[in-house]
Amino acid sequence: MTAKPTSKTDSQKHDRDDAAKRRPLVIVESPAKARTIAQFLGPEYTVESSIGHIRDLPSKAAEIPKRIKKEPWARLGVNVDGDFKPEYVIPDAKKQHVAKLRKLLKGATALYLATDEDREGEAIAWHLVEVLKPKVPVRRMVFHEITRSAIQEAMANPREIDECLVQAQEARRILDRLYGYEVSPVLWRKVKPRLSAGRVQSAAVRLIVTRERLRMQFVAASFWDVEASAAVRDGARETISARMVELDGQRLAAGRDFDAESGQLRDSSGLRLLDEATAVSVAGSLEHATYTVTSVQQRPYTQRPPAPFITSTLQQEAGRKLRYSAQRTMQAAQQLYENGYITYMRTDSTELSTEALRAARSQVADLYGKEYVPDSPRRYQTSARKAQEAHEAIRPAGSSFRTPEQVRGEVGDDGFRLYDLIWKRTMASQMRDATGQRTNVRLEATAADHGVAAFALSGKVITFPGFLRAYVDGSDNPDAELEDQERLLPPLREGQELDGAAAEARGHETQPPNRYTEASLVRELEELGIGRPSTYASIIQTVQDRGYIWKKSTSLIPTFTAFAVVNLLEQHFPELIDLGFTARMEDELDAIAAGDVEATPWLRNFYFGDPDGGHPAHTLAADGLKERIGSGWEEIDARSVSSVPLGIDEQGREIAVRVGRYGAYVQAGDEPVRANLPEDQTPDELSLEKALALLEQAAMGDQELTRDAESGRAVYLRSGRFGPYVQLGEDDENNGKPPRASLWPNMSMETLTPEQALLLLSFPRTLGTHPDTKEPVTAQDGPNGPYLRAGDETRSLEDHDQLASVTLDEALKLFAQPKQRRQRGASVIAELGPHPESAAPLSLRNGRFGPYVTDGVVNASLPRGRDPRSITIEQAVDLIAAREERMRAEGKDPRAKKAPRPRPRKKSA
Repeated sequence: MTAKPTSKTDSQKHDRDDAAKRRPLVIVESPAKARTIAQFLGPEYTVESSIGHIRDLPSKAAEIPKRIKKEPWARLGVNVDGDFKPEYVIPDAKKQHVAKLRKLLKGATALYLATDEDREGEAIAWHLVEVLKPKVPVRRMVFHEITRSAIQEAMANPREIDECLVQAQEARRILDRLYGYEVSPVLWRKVKPRLSAGRVQSAAVRLIVTRERLRMQFVAASFWDVEASAAVRDGARETISARMVELDGQRLAAGRDFDAESGQLRDSSGLRLLDEATAVSVAGSLEHATYTVTSVQQRPYTQRPPAPFITSTLQQEAGRKLRYSAQRTMQAAQQLYENGYITYMRTDSTELSTEALRAARSQVADLYGKEYVPDSPRRYQTSARKAQEAHEAIRPAGSSFRTPEQVRGEVGDDGFRLYDLIWKRTMASQMRDATGQRTNVRLEATAADHGVAAFALSGKVITFPGFLRAYVDGSDNPDAELEDQERLLPPLREGQELDGAAAEARGHETQPPNRYTEASLVRELEELGIGRPSTYASIIQTVQDRGYIWKKSTSLIPTFTAFAVVNLLEQHFPELIDLGFTARMEDELDAIAAGDVEATPWLRNFYFGDPDGGHPAHTLAADGLKERIGSGWEEIDARSVSSVPLGIDEQGREIAVRVGRYGAYVQAGDEPVRANLPEDQTPDELSLEKALALLEQAAMGDQELTRDAESGRAVYLRSGRFGPYVQLGEDDENNGKPPRASLWPNMSMETLTPEQALLLLSFPRTLGTHPDTKEPVTAQDGPNGPYLRAGDETRSLEDHDQLASVTLDEALKLFAQPKQRRQRGASVIAELGPHPESAAPLSLRNGRFGPYVTDGVVNASLPRGRDPRSITIEQAVDLIAAREERMRAEGKDPRAKKAPRPRPRKKSA
C-alpha cells in the first residue's frame, strides 16, 4: 500500500514521482508494429496497438443502438435524412480493448497517433480521437518505413490529422454501405439468399463472368504449318530450326491472324490457310531439300529495367513468380513492413527517396560492379491511374539494404521469398539497361508441286546483361534465365546453302481467351481505375467467400450464381455495374480527398439523385440510387435472370442452366426433370450435349431400378445435392423418409446394377449375436467410413469391400482385439503419389464430412459433386494449396504442429 503524503513537501515529491512515471502514449494499428516501434522508442514511451479500427457502422441488428432502432434508416447505419451522418458503434469484441486504451491514456503526457499514412490509417487516427477524447496534446506522426531513423524523424515532425483524407474514407465507407445494403436485398429476393453486391466486387465479378462468356461462345479453328530443320555445310554440321511463313508467294495464316474472342480468321484476303493434307505433303517434299539463305538482318536492341514495385505490381509478380494469391502476398508484405524489413506496402508511387537511390546504387556497385551502375539515378513516372498517397515505392527499408541472405533466418518462408523479390526489383531499377543483338534470317526451298516455301527464324545475343543480372520478369533465377533468353545462331550469310535434315507438319488450334488469374485481374482493375490496389486482395477473397468464383489452379472461374447476379445487374441496374461508373466514383472520392468536392452533397446526389443533373458527381440518373432500386426490383423476372441458355435440342426444348436456392441445375424447358450440377462445373465446358446427358442421367431417378423382394417396394437410383444415391420406396412412404444409401466410391450411376443397389440398402446388416454380451453385431456405413457395432463397442473396417464381405467370425476377432483410436480419414480411397514439390505422399481419403485429399498435414475437402475417382495428383495439389491460402487468410498457419494434449497428472498417495 502506497503511503499518502503528509506535508506539502511530501506532496510535491509525490507529484514529481508520479510525473516521472507518466509517459507519452503511442498508438499504432497492429501488435507486431507496436512491438517493433517500442524497441526503437525505449521505455520512455508506452506503445500500444488499436488492432485495426476500434469502431465502424453497425454490421448486424444487435449492434444498432436502441435510440435509432425505429428510424427508417437504422438498418443502413447512416442517417440519409440527416446529411448522411454515420452511426458508429464499438463492436463488443473491441469494447474491452478500448477500455484498455482509455486507461493507458489517463496516465499519458501526450498521445501520438502512428497509424498508416493513407485514408484508412487517417480514419483510424480520427476515430481514436473521437472515442478516447484525449485531454493531453495529440500529435499525428507518419512514416513509410519502420526503422529507428524513420520513427525518430516522425516523432520530431508531427502534423495534424488530415480532415480531407478522413472525409474521403468516410464517404467511401458510406457509399459502399448504401450500395451494398440497397442492392443486396434485391439479389436475395430474385436469385437466392445470403448474396451480396458491392461497388467494386460486383464490377470484378462482371469482368470474370464476361471473360467466361467469351470462352463459352468461342469456336476453335485449326491451321497448319511446317517446322523444318537444316544443317550448315561445315565441319560442325550445326542444325537450325525454322517455321514456314510463306508458300508459293502467299503468307500463311498464323495465330496472330485469328480473332482472340471468336477464334475465327479475321481477314483471309492475301492469306493462305494451310490444311493438314497440304502441310503433310509439303513437309514430305522438303525433308531433304536444299535451303538458301535469302536474308540476314541484324539490329541492336535495348531493354530497360522495370520500375520498383507498387502494391498492384507486387501482387501481380508474386502471383506469377511465387504463385501467391493477392491475400497471401499482402499478409507477407504486412509482416515484413511491421517488422522493419520493407517500406509501406500500400502505395501506387514508383518514386524512390534520395536515401534509397543512394543505397541501391551503392549495393549494385558492390555486388555487380561499377559498370552496372548508370551515370545518374533512375527515376520513374508513376503510371498507375489516379495514383494517390505520397509514399515511396515498395523497397527494402533503411539507408542501407540487407540482402535476402541476411534476413533469411529472421523471417518465414513467405517473407523471405517476397523480400527476395522486392530486393531484386529494387536493385534492377537502379541498374543499366540490358543490350544485345537480334538476328532475323529468312530461308527458301522448293517444295515439289507446291512452289517455293519460305521459312523464318530469329536469334538473340545479349552483349551486356545490365539489370538482367539481378532481375528477370517471371523468373526466380536471373542467372539461369540469362541463358534461356539467348538463342544463338551459327554465322549465316545471304546466298549460303544448307542441307535439309527434317520437316514436320504441325497442327495448331486457336485457344479461347485466358481466364483471369489474380495477377491479371489486379492488372485489369488497376488499368480501368476500379478500386484501389490496397483493396484488391480483400475484393478477390470476398468474391470467393461469397461463392461467386472459385479457383482452378491459378484461374478464377465464375459460378453460375455469378452469372445470375451479373445478369440481374446488367439488365435492370446497368449503371451500378458499369465499369466506367465505378471508376468515376474513384475520381470523385479523390476530389473529396483533395478538398475539391464536399462529401455530403456528393452522397446526397448519389443516393437521392439530382433532378437538375448539374452536379459533377451525378453518375446514376436523376432519380438516384434509392429511387432506382425501390422502383425497379419488383418487375424483375427471377427465372429469366437466373437462367443461362445452352441451346435448343432436337425436340425444340431450350436447355438452360438455372440457379436455384440450393445451387445450379440443368433443365429442359419447363419439364420437371432437373439435373444438379457439381460445384466444380466450369461453365465453358458445359456443352449442350453434356447437359442432355446429365438430364438423361437424372431421369434415371424416375425409373424403377429393381424391386425389393422382401418389402415389394421399388428401388430408385437418384442424384441429389450431395451425389447419387439409391432409395427404397416413394418419398411419401414411411413418413416421408424412405431408406436411402449413398453410392460407394467405386460405384457410378451408369454402371450400378440392381444387385449393388440392394446391397447398399441392406445396411446396417446384422451378422449375428455376440456370444459374451448377447448384443447384436451389425455392419454399418457411417460418416467416418464402414464399421462394426455391438452394443456400445465399435470397430473400424478397412474399406467398403470388407463391409460387404465381413462375417460374424471375422467381426468377433476384431472385437477381441484392443480398440484402436480411429485416425481421421483412416479410410483410404487411393494413394495418389508424391507431392511434386515437397515429395510428401498424397492420398485420397474418406472422412467424416466426405472425401478429401491430404499430404499428411493439410486436409482439403473435395468440392461437392466431384467424383473422387476422377481426382488427379495435379488437382489434389491445387486443392491443398487453396486450403492453405484460406487458412492463412484466417490467420492460421497451415503447417503449424498441434501441441499435444496434456496428460492428466496422477494423484499422489
